Amino acid sequence: MSLGRPAGLGRPADPARPAGSLARELAPILSGDVRDDPYTRHLYSSDASMYAIEPLAVAFPRHADDVQALVAACGELGVPILPRGAGTSLAGQTVGAAVIVDFSRHMNRILEIDGRTARVQPGVVQDQLNRAARKHGLMFGPDTSTSNRATIGGMIGNNSAGSHSVLYGSTIDHVRALRVVLADATTPDLATDARLTAAVAEVLDGLDLSGFPRFWRHSGGYRLDAAAGGDLTRLMVGSEGTLAVVTEATVGLVDLPRAKAIAVGHFTSTPAAIAATADALSFGAASVELLDKAILDLSRQRVDYAGLGDILEGEPQALLFVEFFGDGPAEVADRVDELAATWKANGHGYHTLKAVTAREQSAVLKVRKAGLGLLMASSVGSRRPLAFVEDTAVPPERLVPYVEEFARILDRHGLSAGFYGHCSVGCLHVRPFVDLRAPGGVETMRAVAEEVAELAARHGGVNSSEHGDGLARSEFNRRLFGDPIYEAMRRVKQIFDPHGRLNPGKIVDAPPMTDHLRDPARPEPKPLATTLSFGPGGMHAAADRCMNIGVCRKDDTGVMCPSYMATREEEHSTRGRANALVKALSSPDPERELGGERLHGILDLCLECKACQSECPLGVDMAAMKSEFLHQYQQEHGVPLRSRAFGAIRTLNRLGSATAPLSNWLAGAVRGPLRLSPRPLPRFRRDNLLRWFARRPERHPERHPDHRSERRSERHPEPAGTREVILLADSFTTFTEPSVGRAAVELLERAGYRVRLESRGCCGRSSISKGLLDQARTMAADLVGRLAGSDAPIAGLEPSCLLTLKDEYAALLPGDPRVAAVAARARLVPELLVEAIDDGSLVLGDALKDRRILLHGHCHEKAVTGTTATHALLSRIPGAEVTEIDAGCCGMAGSFGFEAEHYDLSMKIGGLRLFPAIAASSPDTLLAATGVSCRQQIAHGASRTAVHPVELIHRAAGLP
Repeated sequence: MSLGRPAGLGRPADPARPAGSLARELAPILSGDVRDDPYTRHLYSSDASMYAIEPLAVAFPRHADDVQALVAACGELGVPILPRGAGTSLAGQTVGAAVIVDFSRHMNRILEIDGRTARVQPGVVQDQLNRAARKHGLMFGPDTSTSNRATIGGMIGNNSAGSHSVLYGSTIDHVRALRVVLADATTPDLATDARLTAAVAEVLDGLDLSGFPRFWRHSGGYRLDAAAGGDLTRLMVGSEGTLAVVTEATVGLVDLPRAKAIAVGHFTSTPAAIAATADALSFGAASVELLDKAILDLSRQRVDYAGLGDILEGEPQALLFVEFFGDGPAEVADRVDELAATWKANGHGYHTLKAVTAREQSAVLKVRKAGLGLLMASSVGSRRPLAFVEDTAVPPERLVPYVEEFARILDRHGLSAGFYGHCSVGCLHVRPFVDLRAPGGVETMRAVAEEVAELAARHGGVNSSEHGDGLARSEFNRRLFGDPIYEAMRRVKQIFDPHGRLNPGKIVDAPPMTDHLRDPARPEPKPLATTLSFGPGGMHAAADRCMNIGVCRKDDTGVMCPSYMATREEEHSTRGRANALVKALSSPDPERELGGERLHGILDLCLECKACQSECPLGVDMAAMKSEFLHQYQQEHGVPLRSRAFGAIRTLNRLGSATAPLSNWLAGAVRGPLRLSPRPLPRFRRDNLLRWFARRPERHPERHPDHRSERRSERHPEPAGTREVILLADSFTTFTEPSVGRAAVELLERAGYRVRLESRGCCGRSSISKGLLDQARTMAADLVGRLAGSDAPIAGLEPSCLLTLKDEYAALLPGDPRVAAVAARARLVPELLVEAIDDGSLVLGDALKDRRILLHGHCHEKAVTGTTATHALLSRIPGAEVTEIDAGCCGMAGSFGFEAEHYDLSMKIGGLRLFPAIAASSPDTLLAATGVSCRQQIAHGASRTAVHPVELIHRAAGLP
């Protein structure tokens, strides 16, 4: 039985359609928008796989009616449709010459949670659903490592599983009902539609499914084994959008575990770790996860994963993370102890770390989920860890010999790889490093793919266990399933999509896996002279580090990427901006592209928060690239007056301070000419830090108990201590908030330091942010010249200023040997004060005893050094309860929030998490923020006063 003409008939698609024509044709039928400009098409041409195909257009539907209208119109036009969520697919499922339907931007609402089920739109992110379900004591069982950006629609498309699949199974086990649009724009009920049910039953009638994988955890091909019984809902799961477009899903929820505990086994080899899996499963483990030495070594190099290295014992070659769920802490702790004892008795491993409390588990869980990103971060040029054999799975009892043979295959082909994944279900994600641009690289990849597919089948396993087929594995389906089952899959495709318009070329009738590879097809970039140094490969290589895994699309934790969190626009994510730069820098005339207005619009909303330096696993430094872009853009368009003003902020602040209070009265006059936002401007202080420091007649004896009887002359005051520290008198805490600088000076002196102010110039931070790189380089060279030649620590209060010495100076002054020495001496004031308190040089009293303190760290501080020292400093206050707000960027970002066109977005970013967190705190809670911009944003947006942490320590030390 057939419901339409055979696949391939009907009006063909027209990939050569003139740019703009398709968007114009489709726009009137949608309440959402549709775009087909070159940059949008490029941004959606790739996902997290090794493939790239430019789409015909990208549509952003607002509701199911939009989707139905879009499918109908595309059918009339003969244009394929490709549904997409976060675009994190690893096998190329979400790239194609089609109209891509992005559900993540608008169709991302949780419609209902009723009992133990949830009704959601396909763009809902897994963590978003879990946050809502947590209020009911529930969660969605499949938990992917990409849970903070993976959409439920994408998980349905791939039949995703995750770490706890040994307990909860795969997505197919939790989907209760689906609302779909077929290729003919009809919306059948999959559970009851008689025509569809009969057609599929005819295909299955007499079909021998013995060739279907016996291993339960698989997501390759169509799930014909799940189609019997009349309800075709489960057949849709894992179909990668090739049978229908999902517009709504009803999914089952499971109980949240009441208690968790983790055992981290340390092993001398990967096979030794795998061999210990059976013992873990015998105790009812909820997950058993492996990380090998390659990934562990990478984690030690990252500041945001440093916590794991601090708690490991010795030098393990592999770790096994075993998680237990239970009804209470004692129960799960006992199982950790029992497993540790069993491993010891059976000779498995040499140490077991026990993580029982939530705090103990945080670093462990963070690294466990970061295997892919950490591997990707080790890419060098076009030699990347590629996803083409990363999703095989075999029965756990076969995993040791399977991995050993797998390793021999890699050795034969001269490849290295990192091993991580789910030992509990026999699934390891192995990503060999391959350079597809090198001679023989493509051929080597294909040979390994064929050998590994055969190896998995020989061990009773599957070629795809949770990542799907896409372009990487669909070609092998006929060979793996056999002709009868494969032909049945083709007939099922024809039933649902007779003209082959739904995500064609996936699962059945696929092109060779070596077609549409991204790296080999990309032209060699033209040389581009840059002011900042980006290392080997220049700015193009720096942008091309992005492999689209999409961590920058998360919206509930961390900093990256604040503008994406507010807009939900792909082009305003770090990934989108990096891909846009790759397009520009790959063009025949990169200088011309860098002067384009469309690219400027894409990069304009980058707040230069630097979060991508640390939170992006690949360390894509978008802040530096935006600075260079602005520099290049301004070569053609000139430097705006406002940028010149912000670039000269130190001069303006010094003049404002010298003429205060008149300058404060006149400041409002510049709003119009400079196009400033309505927020209050900083207040210049005539009694600035420099004047205060210069006029002190003496060091007060009570501040220096070791020198109570010393008298010092007014003109030549004696040093307060024997250790010198150079304090950067930055442009903000010097002229607009001198109380912060005064507090730092007095605390450092009490701690025994002799403070020398460095006040003769600017670090160049503001110039860098505005693309005034020649000016910034001059400032950097001048400051480095003054700071070099001393061993004294260089302390700073404003993170964005002090950390410029540790970060941008290396790119501004490459090859200058003084830069590294200066960077090594640069330290935030809280670091020095923590040391002084701990060695007894600085004693805190009870002035702030037992107070609750909310800390908001500066974005640059989080990215470059972390906020550990600042948190530790406040925690030294006796009895203080210090909580760091997980609020991301405040939205101010230096001058960004002062710019009129960015004001609304700035406030929206602040309103995502920061303002609500402050509003939820009690009025007597103390607020601390390390950045001057952050304090300004809190005052304006939350109507509360935040102070620099050093000011709280000043009070706690009893200083006046």
